[in-house]
Amino acid sequence: MDPAPRRYLNPADIYIVKGYGIEVFLENLNSPAGIVFDEEGSLYIADSGLSTGNPQVLKLVNGQLELIAEDFVTPISGINYLNGILYVSHRGFVTRIFRDGKRQNIIMGLPSNGDHYNGPVAFSPDYKIYFGQGTVTNSGIVGNDNEWVPVSPLLCDYTGDYVILTGQNFTTDNILTEAVTDDPAYTGAFSPYGIPNIEFEIRKRYTKASGSILRANLDGSNLEQVAWGFRNPTFLKFNNSGLLYAVNNGFNPVGSRPIENATDDFYYITPDLWYGWPDYSGGEPVNSPRFTPTGGYQPTLLLKNQPNIPPRPYVTFPPNSTLMSFDFNYNQKFGAYGDVYVAEYGSTIKTTVGEGLSYAGAGHRISRIDMRARTISTFAINMSGFPSSLSKGGGLERPSHLMFGPNESMYIVDMGFNIEGDPNIFVPGTGVIWRIFRTND
Repeated sequence: MDPAPRRYLNPADIYIVKGYGIEVFLENLNSPAGIVFDEEGSLYIADSGLSTGNPQVLKLVNGQLELIAEDFVTPISGINYLNGILYVSHRGFVTRIFRDGKRQNIIMGLPSNGDHYNGPVAFSPDYKIYFGQGTVTNSGIVGNDNEWVPVSPLLCDYTGDYVILTGQNFTTDNILTEAVTDDPAYTGAFSPYGIPNIEFEIRKRYTKASGSILRANLDGSNLEQVAWGFRNPTFLKFNNSGLLYAVNNGFNPVGSRPIENATDDFYYITPDLWYGWPDYSGGEPVNSPRFTPTGGYQPTLLLKNQPNIPPRPYVTFPPNSTLMSFDFNYNQKFGAYGDVYVAEYGSTIKTTVGEGLSYAGAGHRISRIDMRARTISTFAINMSGFPSSLSKGGGLERPSHLMFGPNESMYIVDMGFNIEGDPNIFVPGTGVIWRIFRTND
């Protein structure tokens, strides 16, 4: 059988801010999720497994990729490195890989079998690991948009605090009893599919809550909750002052409780607070008119008692930017000291209510946050404004990770092309790592 055609790549198809250049650093990768450099500058790549079904950790040695580890749960969401040990995040697990090849699962049993999963770990100044845990559903209700329901009918979201529910229920055609006509399913908040709520029902606090930020010792012991109320906190990082920041991707207009116009947000994290999910978006309650889906109903609140007033984001991005990663710049030769660069993955959804979503206007780019002015600007984007798979150009497609590394450069992981009609599967060999550097312009 003929090998798959190589992805067309042409850095000239990418607009980048004056004074910078971009080049292909590594190509022909299988859906890479993230990278990390060790203290010697060696590059490790986390292959998500979303193109091959076999997640792997690879090392670049003399221009060739060597297998370090495999047999992870699909997908690997990220990788990090500290003191000779790799930390691999994959669905439901955090696994350590030692220099001698031995491996150890240090975090297990995370609620990652739904729509979202656990993200890569970050290291705090006091040497703990922090990571985000995504929610099981879009907005707190298990519905017919959740393809995993027939496989895991008892799966649902869990709260990070003691809360009282309003008792609202949502009606769908029962996908678990297809042979029966006129058999609706009534599903409440934080309940399995087909299990209704009653008014004033209470949910207790779970440490491993849906939409939470968790931390533990480096060996995985003493797991505890930092904050909760996020929908999908995909990436965290501490700045050089020891302050924790995170990106969170907001609601989509899908499922039994669709919410439109929800922003994707960059937060400064204050511990022990609730950040608003499933009732707030970017600090604003979802029963505001702006969140009403086209042709749908205005969302109502699910919680009677709000644990606290949710914090506002540091900055907000347009809906469906899908923020996957960020890094702080501490090299004044590269750019303004302390500014943040963000990898925007782009929309992966189609609406169930109203018109489909455009690819233009958000995502598929690298953005810069001016941390003093709290403003966002585009740093690198395809000339066409569209992902390269649509424009047939040779530029960016799915930026999934970004970090500063050797040679005073920024490295961008591009997961590659999706198989048509399925945003969760990738075409093998279309993943790329780009390098951005200063020029003399």
